[in-house]
Amino acid sequence: MKIAYIGTYPPRECGIGTFTQNLACAMTAKNQQGEKIHKRLIIAMNDFDETYVYPPEVKLTIRQEQQTDYLKAANFINSNGADICILEHEFGIFGGNGGVYVLPLLHHVKIPIIVTLHTILENPSYTEKAILKEICKMADKVVVMSQMAISFLTSVYDVPDKKIAFIEHGVPDIEFDRKQSKSEFKLKKKKVLMTFGFIGRNKGIETVIKALPQIIKNHPEILYMVLGKTHPNVLRSAGEEYRNYLQLLIKNLKLQNHVLLLNEFIDETELFRYLSACDIYITPYLHEAQITSGTLTYAMGSGCAVVSTPYWHAAELLQDGKGRLFNFNDSNDLAVTLNTLLDNPATLKAIQRKAYKYGKEIKWPRIGEKYLELAKSILKTPKKESIKEEITIIDPLLLPPFSLAHIKRLTDDTGIIQHAKFGIPNLKEGYCLDDNARALLMSLMAYNQKKNPLALELMPIYLSYIHYMQNEDGTFRNFLSFNRNFLDIKGSEDSFGRTIWALGYLMGNAPNDAYYQNGKLVFFNAVPIFERLNSIRSIANTIIGICYYLQANPGDEEMITHLKNLSSKLVNQYENNRSKDWHWFENLLAYDNGILPLSLLHATQILNDEKIKSIALESMDFLTENTLKNGYLSIIGNNNWYVKGEERSMFAQQPVDALAMVLMYNQAFLLTKDKEFLNKLFLSFMWFLGENDLRMSLYDFDTKGCCDGIEKYGVNRNQGAESSLAYLISHLTVLQAYEELYQTTDFRSANLSKEMVNN
Repeated sequence: MKIAYIGTYPPRECGIGTFTQNLACAMTAKNQQGEKIHKRLIIAMNDFDETYVYPPEVKLTIRQEQQTDYLKAANFINSNGADICILEHEFGIFGGNGGVYVLPLLHHVKIPIIVTLHTILENPSYTEKAILKEICKMADKVVVMSQMAISFLTSVYDVPDKKIAFIEHGVPDIEFDRKQSKSEFKLKKKKVLMTFGFIGRNKGIETVIKALPQIIKNHPEILYMVLGKTHPNVLRSAGEEYRNYLQLLIKNLKLQNHVLLLNEFIDETELFRYLSACDIYITPYLHEAQITSGTLTYAMGSGCAVVSTPYWHAAELLQDGKGRLFNFNDSNDLAVTLNTLLDNPATLKAIQRKAYKYGKEIKWPRIGEKYLELAKSILKTPKKESIKEEITIIDPLLLPPFSLAHIKRLTDDTGIIQHAKFGIPNLKEGYCLDDNARALLMSLMAYNQKKNPLALELMPIYLSYIHYMQNEDGTFRNFLSFNRNFLDIKGSEDSFGRTIWALGYLMGNAPNDAYYQNGKLVFFNAVPIFERLNSIRSIANTIIGICYYLQANPGDEEMITHLKNLSSKLVNQYENNRSKDWHWFENLLAYDNGILPLSLLHATQILNDEKIKSIALESMDFLTENTLKNGYLSIIGNNNWYVKGEERSMFAQQPVDALAMVLMYNQAFLLTKDKEFLNKLFLSFMWFLGENDLRMSLYDFDTKGCCDGIEKYGVNRNQGAESSLAYLISHLTVLQAYEELYQTTDFRSANLSKEMVNN
């Protein structure tokens, strides 16, 4: 067999990576002639912007937050002759909300799939449950490492028993002499307690440290060793706060000679050398919700006596005298348990013997054989022929790589320059509020979806510009010269509305509280202006901002009232202008048209008003009929627009109109779950890449910017902020829509092949 493995992989410091490597080695071990019977093909998961120097067996990498990498991986597996695919699943290693990016990968892989589940939640969120159910549906077999995991899969996730295989967590076939190891580490006179693995607050290490004073009274030779780095996710969010807390606790309890914190990620050989010098291994985790523990399995596999809190895997594994349990967060109970064992060497030896015996049964060569038997049984099962239907025409692989290079080029420490000469910033034109609001929206989306570090770096610049341009009465100035002189006293209502949109989105998607509080301050200073707006596009943009705010703050009755009032203004505008053959808000189709139906689609989601929904869908259909009837997006030109009863303009087509269409169809899909809207969304996006009246791409692959529009003479090659931001927001929306599609629980209705295979 040729076996494709998907998971993290060394040298990335990750328990799943070590598991993937051990499993792949165990399944592709050499025969007596030194030949590998089975071949391995590793696809390694990278985290965020980290890259690693992988060994030769790693043939491809997937960047965690890059959706297109997942589809490329599926194509790579399909084209390289692999017979079966084994996926190591852990929520934190895959991108998207709840790790949803893995679903398109599994959907596109054409060979049988085995999924090993390292975490199964008893009380998952809606998204976590939906994603794991879909993973299990697409898998030919699901491997779990505890009996409780089987119970959860069948009762919580509705996975059939016949699809589940129980295979224990493997341990390396490494052994050291206990006395020799103690001698090498100069621990012959010590009783060694140990905990290892990534460090974080949920590990409960402080419980052990607080128990030590009671133990030292009877056993002054005690040394507690904690081996492990701080977990990377903890480092990103809180730094070394927890390790510093532990060090202060050690100092306050005067335990410096009894506790050793080793901030290292050590290899398996060295780890087992430490474990062989250990008398008692402790897992003091604070909560029961851990279905699998590799560290616990390793400790038992090395013959350690284990003392643990009764989290799920420990309660199951330590039955029949293979270890001892103590209560969660109970230092007194732990002290009593440890003193009892240390006072009774014969009991301690008996537990070590049972652990050692169990460890012999789960060495990696045996576990590898079990996986091989499972793979062979799947491949022997006859497969029914089936035709795989496409869910939607959205193809993320057609998108150019996402890049903020041109946006960075346009941005200085004041804000984003509004215009460019070709791909070069035009400093003479200065800055405007509209574009900085769009830039804030785009950077928030880019950071939330891709964890793009440059987006996070640029974000405060745009927010600061917005704050700087706000007047005392809540209105905003719009234009600022390059030398930072105000060029107006009060900006347009449209610029006001776009700013409220960005601020509303910020309050639902802020990267931290400082951004939230700043955005909230500016947003609420502007609230008194809401009811005085007259421009229907300003009203529409403001509605969208209010809706994003209400998604995060649904109980704000005053804001709901504003939403109702502004929505009523648009409804009245529509009813006053609608006729039999003209279903629109005014007597012409002008600019940024899709924003009007889009705003009412957002309002419908909050207010659940059938009249608003009906107008939103009817006006959207009218706009679709006038712009998408030829199978591609033909935007209403801004020369003379499209006045009722007259000829429509073909040229001066602008990217913001394409953006509005993309956003409109995405919101329509979210509201109705009708996949046809995703097809229209992608057609609208492809306007940027050449599916337009001129059949010319507006995206510049060299500068990574977007041209300013389609003119009668051809493409306007200037690449200002408005156009480039419209492209990037559209790009991110396409990826978001693709993710949303795989988050819907009924997306498989159009995909029959895996169901037919599994049945």
